[in-house]
Amino acid sequence: MSARLCTTAASFACPRLTGTPLARRTVTTTASTRIDWQSSLRIKFVVGLALSSPPRSQQRRIAGSTIVRRNRALTAAALPDWPGLQVWRDSEVDSRRVWGEKGAVPVDQAFAAEEQTPGVDTLACCAQQVLLTADPKQKAALTHRAWRRFTAGLMPVGQAEPPARPARPSKPQLVAPKNVPTPKQSPLPLPVYMLHNLAHVELNAIDLAWDTVARFSGLQMDQSFYSDFARVADDESRHLSWCLQRLEEQGYAYGDMVAHSVLWDGAQASSGDLAGRLAVVPMSQEAKGLDAGPRLAEKLVGCGDNRSAAIVSRIADEEKAHVAVGVSWFIQLSAALGEDPGAAYQRCITSLGQQEGLRPPYNHVSRQEVGLQQHWYDRSLWPADGDAPNHNVIPASSASQVKGLQINSETPALGKDSMLHLRQRMATVLDVELCNAA
Repeated sequence: MSARLCTTAASFACPRLTGTPLARRTVTTTASTRIDWQSSLRIKFVVGLALSSPPRSQQRRIAGSTIVRRNRALTAAALPDWPGLQVWRDSEVDSRRVWGEKGAVPVDQAFAAEEQTPGVDTLACCAQQVLLTADPKQKAALTHRAWRRFTAGLMPVGQAEPPARPARPSKPQLVAPKNVPTPKQSPLPLPVYMLHNLAHVELNAIDLAWDTVARFSGLQMDQSFYSDFARVADDESRHLSWCLQRLEEQGYAYGDMVAHSVLWDGAQASSGDLAGRLAVVPMSQEAKGLDAGPRLAEKLVGCGDNRSAAIVSRIADEEKAHVAVGVSWFIQLSAALGEDPGAAYQRCITSLGQQEGLRPPYNHVSRQEVGLQQHWYDRSLWPADGDAPNHNVIPASSASQVKGLQINSETPALGKDSMLHLRQRMATVLDVELCNAA
Protein backbone atom coordinates (compact mmCIF):
# COMPACT_ATOMS: atom_id res chain seq x y z
CA MET A 1 0.00 0.00 0.00
CA SER A 2 1.41 3.40 -0.93
CA ALA A 3 2.50 5.93 1.65
CA ARG A 4 0.22 8.47 -0.01
CA LEU A 5 -2.83 6.47 0.96
CA CYS A 6 -1.60 6.17 4.53
CA THR A 7 -1.04 9.87 5.03
CA THR A 8 -4.02 11.12 3.08
CA ALA A 9 -6.52 8.72 4.66
CA ALA A 10 -5.33 9.76 8.09
CA SER A 11 -5.66 13.44 7.25
CA PHE A 12 -9.33 13.46 6.29
CA ALA A 13 -12.02 14.99 8.48
CA CYS A 14 -15.75 14.31 8.62
CA PRO A 15 -17.29 17.77 8.09
CA ARG A 16 -20.86 16.62 7.72
CA LEU A 17 -21.71 18.50 10.89
CA THR A 18 -19.80 21.64 9.89
CA GLY A 19 -20.93 21.71 6.27
CA THR A 20 -17.42 22.56 5.02
CA PRO A 21 -16.53 20.66 1.82
CA LEU A 22 -13.22 18.89 1.67
CA ALA A 23 -10.63 20.05 -0.83
CA ARG A 24 -10.27 17.70 -3.75
CA ARG A 25 -7.73 15.01 -2.89
CA THR A 26 -6.34 12.13 -4.91
CA VAL A 27 -5.18 8.87 -3.37
CA THR A 28 -3.23 6.13 -5.12
CA THR A 29 -4.18 2.60 -4.05
CA THR A 30 -2.28 -0.67 -4.34
CA ALA A 31 -4.23 -1.45 -7.50
CA SER A 32 -3.04 1.85 -9.06
CA THR A 33 -6.61 3.08 -8.94
CA ARG A 34 -7.16 6.79 -8.36
CA ILE A 35 -10.07 7.72 -6.10
CA ASP A 36 -11.24 11.29 -5.47
CA TRP A 37 -12.97 12.43 -2.28
CA GLN A 38 -14.81 15.74 -2.11
CA SER A 39 -17.17 15.25 0.83
CA SER A 40 -17.37 13.70 4.27
CA LEU A 41 -19.45 10.83 2.86
CA ARG A 42 -16.45 9.65 0.88
CA ILE A 43 -14.05 9.52 3.77
CA LYS A 44 -16.67 7.85 5.96
CA PHE A 45 -17.14 5.30 3.19
CA VAL A 46 -13.42 4.48 3.18
CA VAL A 47 -13.00 4.58 6.95
CA GLY A 48 -16.14 2.49 7.26
CA LEU A 49 -14.62 -0.16 5.03
CA ALA A 50 -11.57 -0.26 7.27
CA LEU A 51 -13.42 -0.16 10.56
CA SER A 52 -16.90 -1.56 10.18
CA SER A 53 -16.62 -4.57 7.90
CA PRO A 54 -16.16 -8.02 9.47
CA PRO A 55 -13.17 -10.15 8.51
CA ARG A 56 -13.33 -12.15 5.29
CA SER A 57 -14.13 -15.36 7.19
CA GLN A 58 -17.34 -13.82 8.54
CA GLN A 59 -18.61 -12.26 5.32
CA ARG A 60 -21.80 -13.44 3.63
CA ARG A 61 -23.35 -12.59 0.35
CA ILE A 62 -26.40 -10.41 0.94
CA ALA A 63 -28.87 -9.96 -1.87
CA GLY A 64 -29.89 -6.43 -2.69
CA SER A 65 -29.48 -3.86 -5.40
CA THR A 66 -27.75 -0.51 -5.32
CA ILE A 67 -31.17 1.12 -5.11
CA VAL A 68 -31.89 -0.76 -1.88
CA ARG A 69 -28.58 0.40 -0.45
CA ARG A 70 -29.31 3.99 -1.39
CA ASN A 71 -32.75 3.81 0.21
CA ARG A 72 -31.21 2.45 3.39
CA ALA A 73 -28.73 5.30 3.42
CA LEU A 74 -31.52 7.83 2.98
CA THR A 75 -33.54 6.16 5.74
CA ALA A 76 -30.57 6.28 8.11
CA ALA A 77 -29.84 9.90 7.28
CA ALA A 78 -33.50 10.83 7.82
CA LEU A 79 -33.52 9.66 11.45
CA PRO A 80 -33.39 12.86 13.53
CA ASP A 81 -31.09 13.38 16.50
CA TRP A 82 -32.62 13.62 19.96
CA PRO A 83 -33.41 17.35 20.43
CA GLY A 84 -31.57 17.39 23.75
CA LEU A 85 -28.33 16.35 22.08
CA GLN A 86 -27.60 19.77 20.59
CA VAL A 87 -28.51 21.43 23.88
CA TRP A 88 -25.95 19.18 25.58
CA ARG A 89 -23.31 19.94 22.95
CA ASP A 90 -23.86 23.68 23.28
CA SER A 91 -23.79 23.72 27.09
CA GLU A 92 -21.02 25.39 29.09
CA VAL A 93 -18.43 23.50 31.13
CA ASP A 94 -20.24 21.99 34.11
CA SER A 95 -18.25 22.49 37.34
CA ARG A 96 -20.94 21.15 39.68
CA ARG A 97 -18.74 18.43 41.07
CA VAL A 98 -19.95 18.44 44.67
CA TRP A 99 -23.35 17.25 45.82
CA GLY A 100 -24.77 19.86 48.18
CA GLU A 101 -27.88 19.85 50.35
CA LYS A 102 -30.18 20.56 47.43
CA GLY A 103 -28.26 19.01 44.59
CA ALA A 104 -25.08 19.52 42.58
CA VAL A 105 -23.10 22.69 43.28
CA PRO A 106 -20.07 24.13 41.45
CA VAL A 107 -16.53 24.08 42.76
CA ASP A 108 -14.44 27.18 42.12
CA GLN A 109 -11.19 25.81 40.72
CA ALA A 110 -8.54 27.38 38.50
CA PHE A 111 -7.42 25.50 35.44
CA ALA A 112 -4.80 27.89 34.09
CA ALA A 113 -2.38 27.26 31.26
CA GLU A 114 0.52 26.75 33.65
CA GLU A 115 -1.22 23.65 35.08
CA GLN A 116 -0.40 21.79 31.90
CA THR A 117 1.66 18.66 32.49
CA PRO A 118 4.86 18.68 30.38
CA GLY A 119 4.35 16.67 27.21
CA VAL A 120 0.57 16.55 27.64
CA ASP A 121 -0.38 19.24 25.17
CA THR A 122 -3.21 17.66 23.15
CA LEU A 123 -6.60 16.21 23.97
CA ALA A 124 -5.46 12.74 22.88
CA CYS A 125 -2.40 12.97 25.16
CA CYS A 126 -4.69 13.99 28.02
CA ALA A 127 -6.79 10.92 27.26
CA GLN A 128 -3.67 8.78 27.48
CA GLN A 129 -2.68 10.46 30.77
CA VAL A 130 -6.08 9.79 32.33
CA LEU A 131 -6.00 6.17 31.22
CA LEU A 132 -2.59 5.75 32.87
CA THR A 133 -3.83 7.28 36.14
CA ALA A 134 -4.97 4.75 38.75
CA ASP A 135 -6.40 6.91 41.54
CA PRO A 136 -10.14 7.52 40.92
CA LYS A 137 -10.18 11.08 42.32
CA GLN A 138 -7.08 12.03 40.35
CA LYS A 139 -8.57 10.47 37.23
CA ALA A 140 -11.71 12.57 37.65
CA ALA A 141 -9.71 15.76 38.31
CA LEU A 142 -7.45 15.26 35.28
CA THR A 143 -10.50 14.63 33.13
CA HIS A 144 -12.15 17.88 34.15
CA ARG A 145 -8.91 19.82 33.71
CA ALA A 146 -8.47 18.42 30.20
CA TRP A 147 -12.04 19.31 29.25
CA ARG A 148 -11.65 22.84 30.62
CA ARG A 149 -8.44 23.37 28.67
CA PHE A 150 -9.85 21.91 25.47
CA THR A 151 -13.02 24.01 25.52
CA ALA A 152 -10.90 27.09 26.23
CA GLY A 153 -9.03 26.46 22.98
CA LEU A 154 -5.73 25.80 24.74
CA MET A 155 -4.94 22.56 22.93
CA PRO A 156 -5.80 20.67 19.73
CA VAL A 157 -7.09 17.10 19.44
CA GLY A 158 -3.76 15.59 18.38
CA GLN A 159 -2.93 11.89 18.40
CA ALA A 160 -1.89 9.43 21.09
CA GLU A 161 -1.65 5.71 21.71
CA PRO A 162 -3.90 4.41 24.50
CA PRO A 163 -2.66 1.69 26.86
CA ALA A 164 -3.94 -1.85 26.39
CA ARG A 165 -5.75 -1.53 29.73
CA PRO A 166 -6.29 1.50 31.97
CA ALA A 167 -4.47 1.81 35.27
CA ARG A 168 -6.51 0.71 38.27
CA PRO A 169 -6.14 1.24 42.04
CA SER A 170 -5.08 -1.69 44.22
CA LYS A 171 -8.69 -1.93 45.40
CA PRO A 172 -11.22 -3.13 44.45
CA GLN A 173 -10.02 -6.55 43.48
CA LEU A 174 -11.34 -7.45 40.02
CA VAL A 175 -12.97 -10.87 39.82
CA ALA A 176 -15.20 -12.80 37.45
CA PRO A 177 -18.82 -11.54 37.45
CA LYS A 178 -20.02 -14.76 39.06
CA ASN A 179 -17.72 -14.07 42.03
CA VAL A 180 -19.16 -10.62 42.75
CA PRO A 181 -21.36 -11.05 45.84
CA THR A 182 -25.08 -10.47 45.64
CA PRO A 183 -26.61 -7.76 47.86
CA LYS A 184 -27.52 -10.40 50.43
CA GLN A 185 -24.00 -11.86 50.40
CA SER A 186 -22.26 -8.49 50.64
CA PRO A 187 -21.20 -7.10 54.04
CA LEU A 188 -22.10 -3.62 52.80
CA PRO A 189 -25.52 -2.08 53.49
CA LEU A 190 -27.77 -2.20 50.42
CA PRO A 191 -27.57 1.55 49.59
CA VAL A 192 -23.77 1.45 49.86
CA TYR A 193 -23.63 -1.74 47.78
CA MET A 194 -25.61 -0.08 44.99
CA LEU A 195 -23.57 3.13 45.14
CA HIS A 196 -20.31 1.18 45.03
CA ASN A 197 -21.44 -0.64 41.90
CA LEU A 198 -22.43 2.66 40.32
CA ALA A 199 -19.07 4.23 41.20
CA HIS A 200 -17.35 1.30 39.47
CA VAL A 201 -19.48 1.83 36.38
CA GLU A 202 -18.68 5.55 36.29
CA LEU A 203 -14.94 4.91 36.71
CA ASN A 204 -15.01 2.57 33.73
CA ALA A 205 -17.14 5.02 31.77
CA ILE A 206 -14.45 7.70 32.12
CA ASP A 207 -11.85 5.34 30.70
CA LEU A 208 -14.14 4.11 27.92
CA ALA A 209 -14.78 7.64 26.69
CA TRP A 210 -11.11 8.62 26.80
CA ASP A 211 -10.07 5.37 25.13
CA THR A 212 -12.40 6.23 22.25
CA VAL A 213 -10.76 9.65 21.91
CA ALA A 214 -7.20 8.28 21.91
CA ARG A 215 -7.73 5.00 20.08
CA PHE A 216 -9.39 6.63 17.08
CA SER A 217 -7.40 9.87 17.14
CA GLY A 218 -5.34 8.64 14.17
CA LEU A 219 -8.41 8.87 11.94
CA GLN A 220 -8.51 12.64 12.48
CA MET A 221 -12.27 12.82 12.37
CA ASP A 222 -14.00 16.16 12.63
CA GLN A 223 -13.21 17.80 15.97
CA SER A 224 -16.85 17.45 17.04
CA PHE A 225 -16.40 13.67 17.30
CA TYR A 226 -13.60 13.98 19.85
CA SER A 227 -15.34 16.87 21.58
CA ASP A 228 -18.44 14.71 22.06
CA PHE A 229 -16.55 11.89 23.77
CA ALA A 230 -14.36 14.23 25.83
CA ARG A 231 -17.57 15.86 27.08
CA VAL A 232 -18.92 12.39 27.91
CA ALA A 233 -15.73 11.71 29.90
CA ASP A 234 -16.19 14.96 31.82
CA ASP A 235 -19.80 14.09 32.63
CA GLU A 236 -18.73 10.67 33.89
CA SER A 237 -15.98 12.21 36.03
CA ARG A 238 -18.59 14.43 37.67
CA HIS A 239 -20.82 11.41 38.28
CA LEU A 240 -17.91 9.51 39.82
CA SER A 241 -17.13 12.45 42.10
CA TRP A 242 -20.70 12.47 43.42
CA CYS A 243 -20.62 8.71 44.06
CA LEU A 244 -17.26 8.85 45.85
CA GLN A 245 -18.48 11.75 47.98
CA ARG A 246 -21.65 9.94 48.96
CA LEU A 247 -19.77 6.73 49.82
CA GLU A 248 -17.47 8.71 52.11
CA GLU A 249 -20.43 10.44 53.75
CA GLN A 250 -21.68 7.00 54.76
CA GLY A 251 -18.33 5.88 56.08
CA TYR A 252 -17.25 3.74 53.12
CA ALA A 253 -14.92 4.04 50.15
CA TYR A 254 -14.57 2.77 46.62
CA GLY A 255 -12.76 -0.55 46.87
CA ASP A 256 -14.59 -1.85 49.93
CA MET A 257 -15.97 -4.74 47.85
CA VAL A 258 -14.79 -6.65 44.80
CA ALA A 259 -15.85 -5.70 41.26
CA HIS A 260 -15.67 -7.11 37.73
CA SER A 261 -14.14 -5.94 34.43
CA VAL A 262 -17.00 -6.75 32.06
CA LEU A 263 -17.34 -3.14 30.90
CA TRP A 264 -13.72 -2.88 29.88
CA ASP A 265 -13.91 -6.28 28.18
CA GLY A 266 -16.45 -4.69 25.83
CA ALA A 267 -13.98 -1.93 25.04
CA GLN A 268 -11.30 -4.45 24.17
CA ALA A 269 -13.68 -6.35 21.91
CA SER A 270 -14.39 -3.18 19.92
CA SER A 271 -10.90 -1.67 19.97
CA GLY A 272 -10.37 -2.26 16.25
CA ASP A 273 -13.83 -1.29 15.05
CA LEU A 274 -15.24 2.23 15.29
CA ALA A 275 -18.79 1.12 14.47
CA GLY A 276 -18.42 -1.69 16.99
CA ARG A 277 -17.23 0.73 19.65
CA LEU A 278 -20.29 2.93 19.14
CA ALA A 279 -22.59 -0.10 19.23
CA VAL A 280 -21.05 -1.70 22.31
CA VAL A 281 -20.30 1.28 24.55
CA PRO A 282 -22.76 4.18 24.18
CA MET A 283 -25.54 2.23 22.46
CA SER A 284 -25.42 -0.83 24.74
CA GLN A 285 -23.48 -0.26 27.95
CA GLU A 286 -24.61 3.34 28.43
CA ALA A 287 -28.14 2.37 27.38
CA LYS A 288 -28.27 -0.09 30.28
CA GLY A 289 -27.99 2.96 32.51
CA LEU A 290 -31.27 4.19 31.07
CA ASP A 291 -32.82 0.85 32.01
CA ALA A 292 -31.35 0.49 35.49
CA GLY A 293 -31.16 4.09 36.71
CA PRO A 294 -34.83 4.69 37.56
CA ARG A 295 -35.15 1.26 39.22
CA LEU A 296 -32.02 1.89 41.28
CA ALA A 297 -33.32 5.28 42.42
CA GLU A 298 -36.62 3.70 43.50
CA LYS A 299 -34.77 1.05 45.52
CA LEU A 300 -32.73 3.72 47.28
CA VAL A 301 -35.88 5.64 48.15
CA GLY A 302 -37.31 2.40 49.52
CA CYS A 303 -34.21 2.07 51.71
CA GLY A 304 -34.78 5.58 53.03
CA ASP A 305 -31.70 7.01 51.27
CA ASN A 306 -33.26 9.92 49.40
CA ARG A 307 -29.94 11.73 49.02
CA SER A 308 -28.35 8.82 47.14
CA ALA A 309 -31.55 8.40 45.12
CA ALA A 310 -31.32 12.03 43.98
CA ILE A 311 -27.75 11.49 42.80
CA VAL A 312 -28.70 8.35 40.87
CA SER A 313 -31.69 10.05 39.27
CA ARG A 314 -29.52 12.93 38.10
CA ILE A 315 -26.92 10.57 36.68
CA ALA A 316 -29.56 8.52 34.83
CA ASP A 317 -31.02 11.64 33.27
CA GLU A 318 -27.60 12.83 32.06
CA GLU A 319 -26.84 9.43 30.51
CA LYS A 320 -29.41 10.15 27.79
CA ALA A 321 -26.98 12.45 25.97
CA HIS A 322 -24.27 9.79 26.07
CA VAL A 323 -26.49 7.24 24.35
CA ALA A 324 -27.68 9.86 21.86
CA VAL A 325 -24.09 10.67 20.90
CA GLY A 326 -23.45 7.05 19.98
CA VAL A 327 -26.71 6.78 18.06
CA SER A 328 -26.00 9.98 16.12
CA TRP A 329 -22.52 8.96 14.98
CA PHE A 330 -23.60 5.38 14.28
CA ILE A 331 -26.43 6.56 12.05
CA GLN A 332 -24.05 8.80 10.12
CA LEU A 333 -21.64 5.92 9.59
CA SER A 334 -24.49 3.62 8.49
CA ALA A 335 -25.73 6.22 6.03
CA ALA A 336 -22.24 6.58 4.55
CA LEU A 337 -22.07 2.81 4.04
CA GLY A 338 -25.60 2.50 2.67
CA GLU A 339 -26.66 0.29 5.55
CA ASP A 340 -29.79 0.06 7.62
CA PRO A 341 -28.59 1.19 11.09
CA GLY A 342 -30.64 -1.44 12.89
CA ALA A 343 -29.14 -4.30 10.88
CA ALA A 344 -25.67 -2.78 11.23
CA TYR A 345 -26.08 -2.49 14.99
CA GLN A 346 -27.20 -6.11 15.27
CA ARG A 347 -24.28 -7.22 13.13
CA CYS A 348 -21.77 -5.34 15.31
CA ILE A 349 -23.15 -6.78 18.53
CA THR A 350 -23.26 -10.32 17.13
CA SER A 351 -19.83 -10.30 15.46
CA LEU A 352 -18.20 -8.95 18.64
CA GLY A 353 -20.00 -11.46 20.87
CA GLN A 354 -21.69 -8.78 22.97
CA GLN A 355 -25.26 -10.16 22.96
CA GLU A 356 -25.29 -10.47 26.76
CA GLY A 357 -25.34 -6.70 26.95
CA LEU A 358 -28.80 -6.69 25.35
CA ARG A 359 -30.61 -8.63 28.04
CA PRO A 360 -33.92 -7.15 29.27
CA PRO A 361 -35.57 -5.46 31.07
CA TYR A 362 -35.53 -2.37 28.87
CA ASN A 363 -36.64 1.18 29.41
CA HIS A 364 -38.14 1.43 25.93
CA VAL A 365 -39.42 4.98 26.47
CA SER A 366 -36.02 6.44 27.38
CA ARG A 367 -34.17 4.39 24.75
CA GLN A 368 -36.44 5.47 21.92
CA GLU A 369 -36.44 9.06 23.16
CA VAL A 370 -32.71 9.27 22.34
CA GLY A 371 -33.07 7.46 19.00
CA LEU A 372 -32.38 3.85 19.97
CA GLN A 373 -35.14 1.94 18.18
CA GLN A 374 -36.60 -1.14 19.85
CA HIS A 375 -36.15 -3.46 16.86
CA TRP A 376 -32.43 -2.67 16.91
CA TYR A 377 -31.69 -3.96 20.42
CA ASP A 378 -34.64 -6.19 21.38
CA ARG A 379 -33.45 -9.65 20.34
CA SER A 380 -36.99 -11.00 20.45
CA LEU A 381 -37.60 -8.87 17.33
CA TRP A 382 -34.48 -10.03 15.48
CA PRO A 383 -34.64 -12.48 12.53
CA ALA A 384 -36.10 -15.89 13.39
CA ASP A 385 -32.71 -17.63 13.19
CA GLY A 386 -31.48 -15.43 16.05
CA ASP A 387 -28.58 -14.13 13.99
CA ALA A 388 -28.11 -10.66 12.60
CA PRO A 389 -27.28 -10.08 8.92
CA ASN A 390 -23.65 -9.43 8.16
CA HIS A 391 -22.16 -6.16 7.02
CA ASN A 392 -23.25 -5.00 3.60
CA VAL A 393 -20.08 -3.81 1.85
CA ILE A 394 -20.66 -1.45 -1.06
CA PRO A 395 -18.42 -2.56 -3.95
CA ALA A 396 -16.35 0.20 -5.55
CA SER A 397 -18.01 -0.56 -8.87
CA SER A 398 -21.33 0.71 -7.53
CA ALA A 399 -19.97 3.29 -5.11
CA SER A 400 -20.43 6.08 -7.65
CA GLN A 401 -24.17 5.46 -7.43
CA VAL A 402 -24.13 6.63 -3.80
CA LYS A 403 -24.61 10.35 -3.50
CA GLY A 404 -21.33 12.23 -3.23
CA LEU A 405 -19.02 9.32 -4.03
CA GLN A 406 -17.29 9.32 -7.39
CA ILE A 407 -14.65 7.12 -8.99
CA ASN A 408 -12.31 8.51 -11.66
CA SER A 409 -13.51 7.22 -15.02
CA GLU A 410 -9.99 7.19 -16.44
CA THR A 411 -8.98 4.17 -14.31
CA PRO A 412 -10.72 0.84 -13.61
CA ALA A 413 -12.74 0.38 -10.40
CA LEU A 414 -11.54 -1.99 -7.73
CA GLY A 415 -13.03 -5.46 -7.78
CA LYS A 416 -14.59 -7.02 -4.69
CA ASP A 417 -11.45 -8.93 -3.67
CA SER A 418 -9.25 -5.89 -4.19
CA MET A 419 -11.61 -3.74 -2.13
CA LEU A 420 -11.56 -6.30 0.69
CA HIS A 421 -7.78 -6.31 0.53
CA LEU A 422 -7.72 -2.52 0.60
CA ARG A 423 -9.99 -2.48 3.63
CA GLN A 424 -7.73 -4.89 5.48
CA ARG A 425 -4.59 -2.95 4.56
CA MET A 426 -6.14 0.35 5.66
CA ALA A 427 -7.14 -1.15 8.98
CA THR A 428 -3.54 -2.21 9.51
CA VAL A 429 -1.97 1.04 8.33
CA LEU A 430 -4.31 3.17 10.44
CA ASP A 431 -3.45 0.91 13.40
CA VAL A 432 -7.04 0.47 14.47
CA GLU A 433 -6.97 -3.28 14.92
CA LEU A 434 -4.96 -3.06 18.12
CA CYS A 435 -6.95 -5.80 19.75
CA ASN A 436 -5.53 -8.32 17.27
CA ALA A 437 -1.99 -7.22 18.08
CA ALA A 438 -2.46 -7.26 21.85
